[in-house]
Amino acid sequence: MASRRPITTDTPWYRLEVGADDWAAEDRRNLARWYQQMLLIRRFEEKILDLANAGLVHGPAHASIGQEAGAVGAMSVLNTTDRINGTHRAHHQVLAKLVNAQTPPNFDPLAQPFAPPMIGALQGLMAEIMGLNSGFCGGRGGSMHMRHDPSGIPGTSAIIGGNLPHAAGYALADKLLGTGRISVSFFGDGTLMAGVSHEALNIAALYDLPVIFFLENNFYAVSTHLREQTRETRLTSRGPMFGIPAIEVDGMDMIAVRRAMQEARAIIAGRGGPVLIEAICYRFLHQSGSRPGSEFGYRTREEEQEWRAQDPIVTGAARLTELGILTADDIALLEERAQAAVEEAAAKLTQPVPGGNSLQIPERLWPDPAEIDHHIRGDLSELAGQRFREIEDYAPAELATTKYITAASQVIARAMERDHRIVIMGEDVHRLRGGVSGATKGALERWPERVLAMPIAENGFVGIALGAALCGLRPIVEIMFGDFCIVAADQLFNAVGKVRHMFGGGFPVPLVVRVRVSPHTGYGSQHSGDPSGLFASFPGWRIVAPSTPFDYVGLMNSALLCDDPVVVIEHVALFQNEGPVPANDLDYYIPFGRARVVRPGAACTVLTAASMVQTTLDVVESTGTDAEVIDLRTLDPTGLDWATVEDSVKRTNRVAIVEQVARGLSLGGRLTQEIQHRLFDHLDHEVLHVTGSLAAPVVSAPLNRAALGGPEKIADVLSLLTKTGWPHARAMA
Repeated sequence: MASRRPITTDTPWYRLEVGADDWAAEDRRNLARWYQQMLLIRRFEEKILDLANAGLVHGPAHASIGQEAGAVGAMSVLNTTDRINGTHRAHHQVLAKLVNAQTPPNFDPLAQPFAPPMIGALQGLMAEIMGLNSGFCGGRGGSMHMRHDPSGIPGTSAIIGGNLPHAAGYALADKLLGTGRISVSFFGDGTLMAGVSHEALNIAALYDLPVIFFLENNFYAVSTHLREQTRETRLTSRGPMFGIPAIEVDGMDMIAVRRAMQEARAIIAGRGGPVLIEAICYRFLHQSGSRPGSEFGYRTREEEQEWRAQDPIVTGAARLTELGILTADDIALLEERAQAAVEEAAAKLTQPVPGGNSLQIPERLWPDPAEIDHHIRGDLSELAGQRFREIEDYAPAELATTKYITAASQVIARAMERDHRIVIMGEDVHRLRGGVSGATKGALERWPERVLAMPIAENGFVGIALGAALCGLRPIVEIMFGDFCIVAADQLFNAVGKVRHMFGGGFPVPLVVRVRVSPHTGYGSQHSGDPSGLFASFPGWRIVAPSTPFDYVGLMNSALLCDDPVVVIEHVALFQNEGPVPANDLDYYIPFGRARVVRPGAACTVLTAASMVQTTLDVVESTGTDAEVIDLRTLDPTGLDWATVEDSVKRTNRVAIVEQVARGLSLGGRLTQEIQHRLFDHLDHEVLHVTGSLAAPVVSAPLNRAALGGPEKIADVLSLLTKTGWPHARAMA
């Protein structure tokens, strides 16, 4: 007869309750300070909503009114160097962290007004939300993208779920660098439904990362109730399912939250992280703006009134007076000083309209529109003075024949020897004698503890790599197939590709992504793409495509020293190719933005890269065309070697771009437009483009060849390009 045995978990999972004695056990001065912080957050957000209603906030204002207790209780347990992030609704957490970082030692809010640095923190955050030049991100981030690294805020994320892997990445850096810090990621119930959230939870648990995942369960994802989001509404259940201790707590009680955070920190110190905290709370207003949710029909006024009765400011004041900790006059004084600090900050950012009662923003506070493209990425000054070399700089006796993939393995291991901050992340990178391609072989032999195996969760581990890069590591991420970049698109493009610009620049993002490209192997439509053109759409990325073992070494060294994110396109067709590499030198560099003329010629210019370099050379020789063939090496349009391209085209007056990839993902269209813009007066022929078909590559060998750019298409283009006259426009499929 079948029997049923209940399955239980050894992972701690409980609700934490506190009482009046927990409040009474805290220092009176701290209780006054924390209560005043709740008041400060409330008055700050009310002022932001007033400014928004006056048209002085461009963009959304996601108020957290009602949720102040969770932010203050959580922040009371953190040091300035501990890190936090949040989502689009993070004013309360960011403000509490900022103010704590600027609070003088032994500050007594009943005896002292806010210190100038504390008001400066208020003003900087308010200016950022208003989009002003004195904001912490120069006004680029606004309400949803806030960063102040000196206060332990590497950056919030407006994309739901996007911030959880970043915090896990901060924690990975702290664990490997031994800082002793913890990180906290704040998010809502709706965020927990996003797949990347589970990816982050799982990887953080897998590596025992010192991170607290702090869930503010306010029951609504915009207007969708929790019961409409998931069948299992006990959200702490997501902790034990990954082996993560989970604590449920009253998020409207700041001391309850403080106790939960203290327990989470103790768990991390004892058994390791992560920990999941679910704070049950309620936002009093709609998703954005100053109106309640009931006005939009998805909540009742009765429900809102029930939660209003639990207002942490009202109940907190009652608790403090009942216990005799603060008097009514004390509460009034704390309120007065909080309101005065907010008004002082706002007064410095606004002025009366001449002849009227309304306010306006002084012209001097607006960012300069001419600076809109500043800080998309760095200036490469970190590469200045490096030993740049080309193959011609070595005598034949100094060179040895090496396979492309061997050179990759060797240079990565050598770089890890030079820099202990370099780690490798990816699927199967710790097995198969160096991952699926062999590129991690040297690292595994020498630095196995820095080769981090990742589950099949590209979006998650790319996000973790970004967080780690922001906090001291220099990750190398391996993407097994180019198409998988689309799986990780949110982190690669919404996060990595934009992070420097939207947070105002001035900080490094040293992240290298290695992408294997293999359209010729018959792996079909979902394993055969080349994402170079996709990366080129986001100018925060640098793109390199080495075509020889020598170039791989030099470009990878530059990528690993670069403070910008770099994607290295690795074509599988090149892996077993052999070429000369210095026998005793893996420390040379090749600068970004330097192409290589691999064949001089006068009849036309051909621009290509990676596996198509040799294919193009073969066709040029077989057809007898006097073409100048340029290996671009650097592919991002804003970093491409336009000087070499322009010099060549001005001599040949004809140009073709040769790619293998399907037309929809190609980079050539973008380069064609740029060539037309730069060189129109020097062109005696339309720019021709060899690329793949409209279809993605497929499995069938003849169909797969037809889907790619190849020798026949190159020969056809060379024939057209070297004919006299100007033919009708023709797209080369």
